[in-house]
Amino acid sequence: MPTIRRLPDDLVNRIAAGEVVERPAAALKELVENAIDAGAKRIVVALQDGGLTRLDVTDDGCGMSAEEMALALERHATSKLPETLVGADGAIELANTLGFRGEALPSIASVARLTLESRAMGSPDGWRRVVDHGAAIEDRPAALPQGTRVRVEQIFARVPARRKFLRTPRSEYIACLDVVRRLAMARPDIAFTLTNEGQGKTRTGLATQANEALDTRVAQIVARELKDNAVAIELMREGPHGTMRLTGLAGLPTYNRGVADHQYLFVNGRPVKDKLLTGAVRGAYSDMLARDRHAVLALFLEIPPADVDVNVHPAKTEVRFRDASGVRGFIVSGLRQALATGDRRSAQGPDRAAMERWQAEPTSSPFPAAERPGMGGLSYPSAAEAPVPNPFQQGKGLMLHDERTAFASLHGSAEAAEPLPEDAADHPLGIARGQVANTYIVAESRDGLILVDQHAAHERLVLERLKRAGAAEATHRSQALLVPDVVEMDEADCDRLEDAAEGLARYGLMVERFGPNAMLVRAVPSAIAKADSGKLLHDLADDIAKHGQQEDSGALLLAERLDYVLATMACHGSVRAGRVLSVAEMNALLREMEATPRSGQCNHGRPTWVKLSMDDVEKLFGRH
Repeated sequence: MPTIRRLPDDLVNRIAAGEVVERPAAALKELVENAIDAGAKRIVVALQDGGLTRLDVTDDGCGMSAEEMALALERHATSKLPETLVGADGAIELANTLGFRGEALPSIASVARLTLESRAMGSPDGWRRVVDHGAAIEDRPAALPQGTRVRVEQIFARVPARRKFLRTPRSEYIACLDVVRRLAMARPDIAFTLTNEGQGKTRTGLATQANEALDTRVAQIVARELKDNAVAIELMREGPHGTMRLTGLAGLPTYNRGVADHQYLFVNGRPVKDKLLTGAVRGAYSDMLARDRHAVLALFLEIPPADVDVNVHPAKTEVRFRDASGVRGFIVSGLRQALATGDRRSAQGPDRAAMERWQAEPTSSPFPAAERPGMGGLSYPSAAEAPVPNPFQQGKGLMLHDERTAFASLHGSAEAAEPLPEDAADHPLGIARGQVANTYIVAESRDGLILVDQHAAHERLVLERLKRAGAAEATHRSQALLVPDVVEMDEADCDRLEDAAEGLARYGLMVERFGPNAMLVRAVPSAIAKADSGKLLHDLADDIAKHGQQEDSGALLLAERLDYVLATMACHGSVRAGRVLSVAEMNALLREMEATPRSGQCNHGRPTWVKLSMDDVEKLFGRH
């Protein structure tokens, strides 16, 4: 029979390193977190070939003595759990540092050549210790300022099975940069610098100053235009174990991306990639973004340590919440509240490519020479001969619907526009001046011109009216099924839905257990009476499995689905493109937009209006 025996320490370290150090970026994350925990105010990261050849992390933190350095290279040795916590119930939960497991340094040293140099605060001398793939080869004094410098070389050089799975230097560099950017966002009080040397060139990927404002740091790292296209979030709520706080920047729905890579989520200062949090973000933007678009944001959730478990995975990028539905609801309501106050704005600046097309000098006139407006010999067709209105022609620009109409308007037969009122400053969207292509409203404000998509704008207004009128509650009414639907499911999914049945009933979905592997649907919300019961129940079960088995989890997803139903109703009940509006109707639409939250974007995340400032107009005519 096989004999049970202890594995050698070096093999144990290599096995553990597979969980902690899977690539250079993972090693870099652990080293930068150690520097942050050491109280550093400046952290410098230097890479060579994306960390494949070498990576250095230098900080000005508290440093270590020679004895502490030797102990730090032993497994499960750490200074981040004080003696008062060691052995106490919930010791890990009460730790207020990024690291606490004591695995990073010995794991890295077992699969690479690790050079550790440090000088403790108040110590006259520093110390240097080198470990090459688990074997100590150097231990002597070193001259360096207060702080710690760690160098990692030849990572996985003696573990070819892991080395061959590493990617190109470019890919590894991008992963390292992402790690440092996330940590830099979480700590705007620390200065970060990251450089990468490769192919004979040294490139600076990140350089930030210490003690920056949170919004400034986030905008600098994510995108500079985010600051002008986002709303600040500041929300607090009392929980059973203390106060929950949500801060950060949330991009306007019109400022979105095709992938979710620009969503940065933090829990108690720790960068995480958590399905519950990403699901909450998706739910908050549910009626403001198309399903294939993603919000750009940075959210910082502070929660009592007793309510979150960060010791789910050695990499500490996953967390588990005690009250998952409460956290999800807090984030959804916080984002919606912030977006409702950041409200009427959209990504207002005109598209640069569109501006360039405006500025391009036309090579020829869009009118025939004999029919140019204002030129001699101009003739106007009779009503019978009038062409079908064609507001755009081969992308050459805006055309008049009917030249005779334009001529008549010059003589005052068209409807008179309102003068710009004295209180124009109270009307950010200005006064209507006309309608283009029976689709876009042209308005004049004190500082520019505004184009409004009448259908997109009215779609949002109708949706908000439905919500204010209580239509959202009306959709929760049940419609009993003449013949109840039997939906066959896995036993575990049936258990989840059975536990959540009471919460689902509040939204009009009546379900009950029908044997070990089936659910019986007796009634559905009236707004989705024609929905596929099977698909609905499977989606609800999947969502509950992701976000915990609390009854509100399924109800939250159902509420989001009802929001989609309301958005569809609003789309069908709004002013259609191509409808001619009077000046009074156009102005009424503008005034309601100014008073309606989130009117800067339609239900699919597209902008409802765009502003062309007077500076932009003057540039078009070379007057600036």
